[in-house]
Amino acid sequence: MPSRVLIISPNWIGDAIMAQPLLQLLRLRYPDVAIDVLAPAWVAPVWQAMEEVNQVHESTFKHGKLQLKDRWTMAKFLRTLNYDQAYVLPNTLKFALIPWLAKIPERIGYLGESRYGLLNVIHYDDKRHPRPMMAFYAALIDKPDGNIEGRFESLHPRLHVDEKAVDAVKKKLNLEKGTMIVAFAPGAEFGSAKRWPVSHFSALAARIIQCYPGTQIVLLGSKKDNDVCEAIHSNVPGTLNLAGKTSLKEAIALIAGIDLLVTNDSGLMHVASAFDLPVVALYGSTDYRHTPPFSSQSYIMSLDLDCAPCQKRECPLGHHNCMEKLMPSLIFEKVKEIVTSKYLR
Repeated sequence: MPSRVLIISPNWIGDAIMAQPLLQLLRLRYPDVAIDVLAPAWVAPVWQAMEEVNQVHESTFKHGKLQLKDRWTMAKFLRTLNYDQAYVLPNTLKFALIPWLAKIPERIGYLGESRYGLLNVIHYDDKRHPRPMMAFYAALIDKPDGNIEGRFESLHPRLHVDEKAVDAVKKKLNLEKGTMIVAFAPGAEFGSAKRWPVSHFSALAARIIQCYPGTQIVLLGSKKDNDVCEAIHSNVPGTLNLAGKTSLKEAIALIAGIDLLVTNDSGLMHVASAFDLPVVALYGSTDYRHTPPFSSQSYIMSLDLDCAPCQKRECPLGHHNCMEKLMPSLIFEKVKEIVTSKYLR
């Protein structure tokens, strides 16, 4: 029975959240286990909002860089903490080096980049029949030939933020108490094919403000999303562009206090889902069966065109119909349905 377990975090916010059921299963199986996480600084706040996590060690590794000296230094530090197990969630060889160098006895993960030797409990994924990401990570708790699917379904990621932190970030951003807050997440890391057009977000924002006067529409994202958020704000000045103006920790606290999120397939979609908030998720090029929102109030909006999901960064056909033809009027009707239901309870 392990007493200390280390989780090697994925590099993406959404993937980190979808890995939480693995931690929930670990806690159920070993109630007294201490679960620590090694995570990039930009993902660490997500793990810090999970009740199962004991401690987060922030790494300074740069994407795509080996940084062997830095990994050796981190491994030496981790060796002093006497971990019994390590779950290596990224599939790359360089992340499997860390627990091996740290001499953690049991090193668990998917084969990935032929990580024989670095891992000593190796799972294999059937690329012909990919599983949803939550089941993909949760399966690591069993033996490689185990079947986790049936026992996984009742477990869902849940983040927790102190109410004082929510109030503090709203005060800092001058968001009025008692008014409806609708957030948009119009960015997406993977590429433009995942993004609903700026014109559609703008039309939706204008319609919401017209029909629900006083509603605060906030535009969320990283610095990389500032251009698209600023374009929406320019079209609809009543919106508030917060892209790059909040830390991830602040963004998580803010999302905990919103009423509704309209979002592309993005990390912030999973953050809102983990607070069990109403989420209207816009899908085109990506597969909602693989990385769906999991809130009990999730609404997947997709045209399910024959060419989708293509899983490409840019539309290979040049027309982007999967998003262009997903009209703002359709999304507004869903927003209206949610708002009516929420405020008439």
